[in-house]
Amino acid sequence: MIVLDLSCDREHRFEAWFASSEAFEAQRAAGLVGCPHCGSSDVRRLPSAPYVQTSSHSAPAAPAAPNPQAIAARLIETLRSAAARSEDVGERFAEEARRIHYGDSEERAIRGKADREEMIDLIEEGIPILPVPPDKDDMH
Repeated sequence: MIVLDLSCDREHRFEAWFASSEAFEAQRAAGLVGCPHCGSSDVRRLPSAPYVQTSSHSAPAAPAAPNPQAIAARLIETLRSAAARSEDVGERFAEEARRIHYGDSEERAIRGKADREEMIDLIEEGIPILPVPPDKDDMH
């Protein structure tokens, strides 16, 4: 595939992809190449610098596959960092999350404890919560 710089008779410049120079010439002769700006089929090829791959320029290396464990660890660390900057409301988490959601308390980031049933109830009420795995320092 090649990219060609083209121009129409109204001097609109544009690029187009072709399988080869010969493919461009054949399509142009058949009236299949048109200006995307005005639709003119009077199109000519502009001079352009060709791209030539040399042995000193190798193809870019494919990015390394992401490591799922590293991604999960970074995500958990980010969540814990955000939690550390929030107000700890302890066992009152579900109650305080509802009060904030319904405008009965000031909006702020909170953290605390809730059992599974309380978390499900909050989610079903449309109250956004995000369980964060406890840090080993929080286990004491």
